[in-house]
Amino acid sequence: MRVALAAVALAAALPCWAESTTPRDDPPESPPARYLLGVSLATGPEYEGARARETKLKPVWAAKLGRVRITTGGGSALLGFGRDGAGAGASTQLIDTDRWRLGISASVDGGRDSDDASTTRGLPNVRRTLRARLYANYSLTKDWNVGASASQDVLGRQGGLTISLDTGWRFYRSETTEWTTGLGIAAANRQNMRSYFGVPVSAVASSGKPAYEPGAGLRDVHAGINFKHALSKHWFVFGGAGASRQLGPAADSPLVEKRSGSGAAIGVAWRN
Repeated sequence: MRVALAAVALAAALPCWAESTTPRDDPPESPPARYLLGVSLATGPEYEGARARETKLKPVWAAKLGRVRITTGGGSALLGFGRDGAGAGASTQLIDTDRWRLGISASVDGGRDSDDASTTRGLPNVRRTLRARLYANYSLTKDWNVGASASQDVLGRQGGLTISLDTGWRFYRSETTEWTTGLGIAAANRQNMRSYFGVPVSAVASSGKPAYEPGAGLRDVHAGINFKHALSKHWFVFGGAGASRQLGPAADSPLVEKRSGSGAAIGVAWRN
């Protein structure tokens, strides 16, 4: 199950973090290989729309060599290229200018083990799969950016297609601290909706839920706020909080116990 809300994960789509203890968008020199290692404590719903919550300790890491980047969910923004919107997984930039960034990425989608939550017990599992993602980002100013992305299950394991539109704003920065915020909306195709919010007729008896076959539509609206504070040249603390609300066919699902939810995370990391 996913622990953090999409709102907390917005760090990957927000304006870029500082490259050193002094916030600068374009440092004069960067090491050929960059990496980051850290850990975060995150709390949020067991799954999207769940009433029950869970808290987990999660590793955070990121690495960049040339045009190739490999990161976990929040590592991309923390390493300094959060404006790109690459997100988790392996990614590369196809276009990278002062204002425009276009790229592709691949990541593993853990799917859903329906036995992990009482509300989804008896439903079909959603198999682990590989997702391909196309993302674009445009900087309106140095601190404002908008982005869009589309993510597709490329192995045909019922993951379907999701799309999102997001905007981010870096509203405060000093020599050691930065604060950013963001707002976005997500939608999904019929396959994704049925996998995560549907109840097939064959699972009515085992799940105790009424049959529900949603179509394509809006999935959620989400917002978040994030910070990073440098403790030294290499060490820093970071965190964030966010909220989301289910929309459209997702909100009408019998699996959704609460249409609104919130999450938070805090962590520490070291960066070369």
